[in-house]
Amino acid sequence: MKTKIKLQVLCIALLATACTTESRVENPADFVNPFIGTDAHGHTYPGATMPFGMVQLSPDTRLGGWDGASGYHYTDSVIYGFTHTALNGTGVGDYGDILLMPIVGEPTIVNTEYLSPFQKENESAKAGYYSVFLDKPEVLAELTTTTRVGYHRYTFPETSEANIIIDLEHRDRVTDSWIEIISDTEIRGMRRSTNWANDMVWYFHMEFSKPFVRKGIAKDDSFIDSNKAQGTNIKAFVGFETLKDEAIEVKVALSAVDADGAHKNLKAELPGWGFDEVKQKAYNAWNNELSKIIVSGSCDEQKTVFYTALYHAFLQPNTFMDVDNRYRGMDKQIHTAEGFTNYTVFSLWDTYRTWHPLMTIIEQERTKDFINVMLDMYQKGGLLPIWELAANETYCMIGNHAISVIADAYTKGIYGFDTDKALQAMIHSATREHFGLGAYQKYGHIPGDKEHESISKTLEYAYNDWCIALMAKQMGKNDIYREYIHRAQFYKNIFDPTTGFMRPRLNGGWLTPFNPTTVDWHFTEANSWQYSFYVPQDITGLYKLHGGKENLATKLDEMFETDSKITGKDQKDISGLIGQYAHGNEPSHHMAYLYNYLNQPWKTQQRVRQIMDELYTHKPDGLSGNEDCGQMSAWLIMSAMGFYPVSPGQPDYTIGTPWFPEMEINLENGNTFKITASNVSQKNFYIQSVKLNSKDYTKSYISHSDIMSGGHLHFEMGKNPNTNWGTNDNDIPKTTITDELLLPVPYIQSEERRIRDTMQVTIGTIIPDCEVYYTLDGKTPTKQSNKYKEPLMLIGTTTLKTVTYKDGVGYSFPVQAEFVKIDINRSIDIKSKWSPSYHAGGPEALIDGVRGASNWRLGGWMGYQATDFEAVLDLGKVQPISYMGAGFVQDIRSWIWMPKDVTFYVSNDGENFTQVANIKNKIPFDDYEIQQQDLGKKVNTKGQYVKVKATNFGKIPKWHLGAGGNAFIFIDEIIVN
Repeated sequence: MKTKIKLQVLCIALLATACTTESRVENPADFVNPFIGTDAHGHTYPGATMPFGMVQLSPDTRLGGWDGASGYHYTDSVIYGFTHTALNGTGVGDYGDILLMPIVGEPTIVNTEYLSPFQKENESAKAGYYSVFLDKPEVLAELTTTTRVGYHRYTFPETSEANIIIDLEHRDRVTDSWIEIISDTEIRGMRRSTNWANDMVWYFHMEFSKPFVRKGIAKDDSFIDSNKAQGTNIKAFVGFETLKDEAIEVKVALSAVDADGAHKNLKAELPGWGFDEVKQKAYNAWNNELSKIIVSGSCDEQKTVFYTALYHAFLQPNTFMDVDNRYRGMDKQIHTAEGFTNYTVFSLWDTYRTWHPLMTIIEQERTKDFINVMLDMYQKGGLLPIWELAANETYCMIGNHAISVIADAYTKGIYGFDTDKALQAMIHSATREHFGLGAYQKYGHIPGDKEHESISKTLEYAYNDWCIALMAKQMGKNDIYREYIHRAQFYKNIFDPTTGFMRPRLNGGWLTPFNPTTVDWHFTEANSWQYSFYVPQDITGLYKLHGGKENLATKLDEMFETDSKITGKDQKDISGLIGQYAHGNEPSHHMAYLYNYLNQPWKTQQRVRQIMDELYTHKPDGLSGNEDCGQMSAWLIMSAMGFYPVSPGQPDYTIGTPWFPEMEINLENGNTFKITASNVSQKNFYIQSVKLNSKDYTKSYISHSDIMSGGHLHFEMGKNPNTNWGTNDNDIPKTTITDELLLPVPYIQSEERRIRDTMQVTIGTIIPDCEVYYTLDGKTPTKQSNKYKEPLMLIGTTTLKTVTYKDGVGYSFPVQAEFVKIDINRSIDIKSKWSPSYHAGGPEALIDGVRGASNWRLGGWMGYQATDFEAVLDLGKVQPISYMGAGFVQDIRSWIWMPKDVTFYVSNDGENFTQVANIKNKIPFDDYEIQQQDLGKKVNTKGQYVKVKATNFGKIPKWHLGAGGNAFIFIDEIIVN
C-alpha cells in the first residue's frame, strides 16, 4: 500500500539540479513550489488554493507559535488535520478554521490521538493541489479547491472503521460555534473565534461523496445524543466502511455571511463530483494567472524561484464575499457589493512598498477593487484599513498605508473609485489622535518620550502625508497640497546631523547614549540603520541633510559593508542581513536602489543582484524573512523585471538589474511590455547600455506610462560596471520637495534633566544659518524673545522652550525641555548582577521629585498612563491598580517585559496591594500565570526604605503584554535613601 502511494507522489521540491537555459516557459504553473518559504521563518503554507481565493485548504502541523503562524512548518513531522483558512507569511498567527482529519479505528476527538506522523518524501504540492500519505491511518490525503470550496479526497485502506474527524475547536479561541448533521451526506455549521483578529466568523456547508454509516457530535469533549450542538468546544465525526483504495471525497464551502451563503457557494462552484477535474481546473486557473509574466532562458531553479514568488503574490487579498455578492462588512453587518469584488487580508505596512505597485502593472482591475474595498471599510468602520483581517481591524504595524495604495494608483491613472471620497478618507486617517498622530501634528515629529516607535512612525506618517499632497495637487486642491507637503518634511526634525542618523528625541534633545545598531522601542522591527534611509518622498532633501550625495552614498556603503552586529531587543524579523541591511524585513527593501538617486547606479546593480541570488532560493528555506502576504515575493518579481518602486505615489520605477534573458509582461490593456537582457548572468549583472523601443535610453528610471504603453526595454549586460550609464544629473530619478519648506526644529543638549546645583544647557540646529530664540517660562518664543548666543546656565526648575527662525521660511515648531531642581541628598542603589540600566533611564530615573512633586512620580513601566516615559515606579499618587505584579498596566497597550516571578515590596500610600492569583484571563500569556502575593506589609513611601525585588532571572521570557515589548528590566533590589 505504502509503496503504491509513494509512486503516485510528485515531489515538486526535487527539482533538476542542472541549470539549463530552456526556451520560453509555456506552463508557468509547472514551476511553482509551494514549499518555498515553509521552512526557517518564511511562514508560508503548502496547501491548495486558488488565485485570490477564499479557501486555503492546507495541513496544520502546529497549534501556534511564531513559526507556526500559517499553521504549517516544514520541519514538523506530524499533521493534526486539514483546515480551510491560512495566512501567507504573516508575523502573527490566525485562521486555521474547520479542521478535517481522516483516521482509522475508534473515533477520537483528542488532537494528540487523531494526529498522524508523515514522511517528507510522501508529501507533495503544486499550484492548486496538495497531497500527503498519513502513516498512522495509512490514508492518502489529497486537497484541491475552487474559489470558495475546499475539496478533500481521502483514499482509505480496506476497513470498517474509516472515520473523518471534524474539529471546530482547533487552533484559536472559539467564542461560539454550532454544527448540524442534516442528512447522511451533509453537515453544516458555524465557527466564531478570536485571536489576532477580534471576531472572525465562518459558516460552512460540507457534503460527502458517500453516505456515512455512523456519526457523532461531542460537546465539551463528551459525545451527546443529538444531530445538532452549539458551544465553544464542538467536535464531530462521521464513519464509513471502505474497500481497499476506496476514496471518500468531501466538499466544504465557506461563507462569512451565513449557512445559506455557504450552501449557495457550494452549489454554484462545485455542484457535482470529480476531484481530478477540479484539480485540473485549479491548475489551469493558476497557469492563466501566472502567464501574466512569461520568462525565457535562465535555469529551472531560477524560474522556480520566480514563479513561486508570483504564486505567493497572487494568494491574497482573499475573496471575501459569496457568489451572490453578499459580504460581512467592518460594521459586522451583511451587505451586498455593487460594482466591486470584496476582499480581505490587507497587510498594508508590508504590501504598500512593492506588492501594491506591482498590482498597478499586472492587476489594474483588481487594484480598483482593492481601493473600493478600502473605501468601503472606511465608510463602515470609520477608518481606512491599517491591517485588516476577516472584517476586523487588527491595528497591527504602523502608518496609514492605504493612503499610499490609493495615491499610487491615482497618480498612475488608475481610477474607477470615488476620488473625492478617497481624499476625504485619506485626510481623515492622517488627522486622528491615535498611535502618535496627535504628537506628530503638535510637535512636527513624534518625541520619543511621547509615543513608542517614534522614529518609524514619524518617517512613515511623513511619507503618507506626501502621498496625500500628490493626490490633492493632481485634483487641484492646492490648500490641501500645501498643508501636507509641509507635513511631508517632518522627517527633518528627527535627523541628527552629528551622527547622520534618524535619532530619537527626548526632552527636547537626543536620546543619549545612542547606538544605531540597537533595536529598541523607538523603532518598528528595526534599528536606526534600517530606518535612517527611509525618506522616499524627498531623497534630495535627505542627501542635503547629509551634506551632499557623496556623503549619503558613503553612508549607504557603510550600511552594507559594516561588520557591526544587531544589538538590543532580539527581533527575529530582522534577518537576511548584509551588513546592517535587513532584507528579511520591509523597512530595508528600497535601500539598494538609492544609489541611482546619488549618480551611482552600478552600486544598485551589484546589490540588487546579490540580494536576488543570495536571499532567494528554490528550497523550503528560500526566503530570508516572513513572506508577509506577498511583499517579500513582490520585491523579487519587480527586481527581476529590472526596476523597482522606490517611492510609490511617484509614477516612476528605479532601474536595477534584470534577472532573466527575456521577460514578457502581458498587460490587461492588451499591450505587452518586453524586457530583454543580452549576456545576463550571475557574473554579468552590470548594465552597459539600454534601449527603449530601439532608442538609446540613458535614464536610470522608467515611467509607468512607458510600461503600460507596451514596447521593448533592452539591456546590454557585462561583468564590469559602466560608471557612465545613467549617472548624469538629468538621467537620475529624483524625489524632491520645494514647496512650503519646513525649517527643522532645534535640539537641546544637557547632561541630564535633573539640576543638583547648576546645569549647562546648549541649543543646536539641524541645519546651519538659523536664528534660535528661547524662553525660560514655557511660552512659545518669537523674534522678540531671547536670542540664543551661548550656553545657558540653569539653577532652578525651568521650562525651556526654543524655536529656529529663518527669513523666507519662518519659524520651526517649538521644542520644549523640562529641568527640575532636585534634592541632592537623595540617591539610589541597584544591587544586581544584571545590567543596572534599562530603557526608562537607569537608577537616576527613579529619584523622587523630578517634576518638583513632594511624592513619587506617576506612571508605569513604559505605560501609556505615564506622562513622562522616565516615570517608572508607580508609588505614591497613583490610580487604583488591580494587578501591580503585571507591571502597573492600566492600558492594554502598555509595553513591558518581565521575569516569570515578580515580588514587589511596595505599597500605595501605606495600603496593602491585594492578591491577584491569576491574571491570565485578563491579558494573554503563552505558557504560565503571574501571581501577586499579598505581602502583608505597610511601607510608607515617604522617608522610609522602599524595596523592589524581582526574582528568578535567567533569560528574557517569551511572553509580553500588549503589542510588544522593549523595556528590559533587570533589577534585583532597589534601596532608596
